[in-house]
Amino acid sequence: MLKSDATPVRKHPSARDGNPVAKDNKRTQVITGFFRQREPAELVAEPVKGQTPSEDAEPETEPLPSSAAAHAAGEIELKLLVDADRMAHFNAAPVIAANARNKGTRKHLRSVYYDTPERTLRRNGLSLRVRQSGARFVQTVKTDAADDPLRRSEWEASVPSLAPDLALAMPFIPERLRGQVEAQPLEAVVTADVRRHARMIDLPSGTVEIAFDRGELTAGNRSLPVSEIELELKSGSASAIYEIALRLAEHGDVMPSIRSKSARGFDLAADKPPSARRPRKLRLDPSVTLDEAFATILRSCFLHLLQSLPAVEDGRNPEGVHQLRVSLRRLRSALGLMRSVGALSNLDALRSEARWLAQDLSAARDWDVFRLETLPTTAKACPSVAGFDALGRAAAGRQSDAYRKAHGALADRRCAVFLLGLGSWIETRGWRNDVAAQDLGQFAEPAVNFAQRILSEQYAKVLRRGRRFKSLSAEGLHRLRLATKRLRYLSEFLLPLFADRKSARKFSRRLAGLQEQLGAFNDMAVTASLLDGLDAEPDCAIAAAAIAGWQARASVGVQPALQSTWRDFTAARVPWSRQTPQD
Repeated sequence: MLKSDATPVRKHPSARDGNPVAKDNKRTQVITGFFRQREPAELVAEPVKGQTPSEDAEPETEPLPSSAAAHAAGEIELKLLVDADRMAHFNAAPVIAANARNKGTRKHLRSVYYDTPERTLRRNGLSLRVRQSGARFVQTVKTDAADDPLRRSEWEASVPSLAPDLALAMPFIPERLRGQVEAQPLEAVVTADVRRHARMIDLPSGTVEIAFDRGELTAGNRSLPVSEIELELKSGSASAIYEIALRLAEHGDVMPSIRSKSARGFDLAADKPPSARRPRKLRLDPSVTLDEAFATILRSCFLHLLQSLPAVEDGRNPEGVHQLRVSLRRLRSALGLMRSVGALSNLDALRSEARWLAQDLSAARDWDVFRLETLPTTAKACPSVAGFDALGRAAAGRQSDAYRKAHGALADRRCAVFLLGLGSWIETRGWRNDVAAQDLGQFAEPAVNFAQRILSEQYAKVLRRGRRFKSLSAEGLHRLRLATKRLRYLSEFLLPLFADRKSARKFSRRLAGLQEQLGAFNDMAVTASLLDGLDAEPDCAIAAAAIAGWQARASVGVQPALQSTWRDFTAARVPWSRQTPQD
């Protein structure tokens, strides 16, 4: 049974990422660094029995059967979002004007996205769309990006109208979800009405179809504009897409993201901000080469980074800033890991750009933690103390300033060039070009040998930093925290090479516990620095003093737990060695 979609009603202008904004907001955004390859490989499976599926859950995958009625067309595509009033400007960019075959073709596309009332497909990383182009109707099943920001799975079938044919879609829906989908009526959730101008671009590195899309997404009585550029590789190397994207970034201000129209539309329908997911657990076969391990690790970091951007830009979900900072730290750790193979000319530049972007996000995260966790916790514990409301207002002002700084960094062309350059370097495995010819052979060696050496070295560094743990100063604990954090990231990257050993899981849990305890101790120091400026604000001094006192009291309780966590960590068997470390 199909419920008809609602008549589009425009209520207010919206941001390009799907969130309402004032009419005079002209800041350009671009979805970049995202390639999709349609292939009948894996699709998202139902969450583990007993768990409540959620939009932010990390989906599992299971192989899907083929279908004679539907097909998968291989596709590598980069999508870019731009302001509508700048579309003609980008269409006239030199890279297009000089290399386009002709003036192209124009089409009117109408697409409807369907799901069950409980959003079974959306919650499990799937989308079902029917698109009309002239007299032709095409139904498409898509998956979210799983392990690689460059590729998605996508299956198409011809249908007679905008109504979906569930029987054609069912072979590409995981078996454990089919009963839920069949038991509920599908309903139209989002409608996209788009005018497309497509042109063919020929470069020495490849042929790319570039499509300029303008239109609107509608969900119920809400709507937002669509203004985006799609770059689809027709032949040659994927570097051709990045080449065009970088040239477009030089032509106008852009801001990368990988948020799909489906995701924007469903969030619009639910009137909710973009999600910010934690990174998925890496899957590395123990026999994988070092070259393939590097590619997998970097793709994971890049995917996490791009997935975090929309929530930061939107500003309503504080997890966005947190996950974006984590993604940048993971990226810097991955790039630092690669320095172990020798001098790579691009590594330092990429790490420097990641550090620059992270620095402009730090204050926003610190004020998020203060306003959402530290202040309300102390206020609840000290109800007789006056001034918490005033302190909260003062902190909100500092938080707004910090977010303006973060948004300014994301809007900076330097950010877009960094992300596009990073994506190109990963896609083309540019590290191969950065080493001498005689050193290339190391990339073909088993990654597990490299992992054993790197993990052993960083683990030894953590033990050295934690020597005489009970007498460590605040500065010593800070240095230990940084070393522990690096070991945590390296473990996330490399422990999958040691299969699913029980010792690996135990070591990871204890390492995570140690990092959490050290992080809590560090948060107290950050709070003290924030209070230095707030206690001078009108009516804030008493509440600020109460927080400082509460933190000092909490630090006393942290010490025993921290020491216990350290003992547990040092007693854990390291999974890459048969030796048991000593206390």
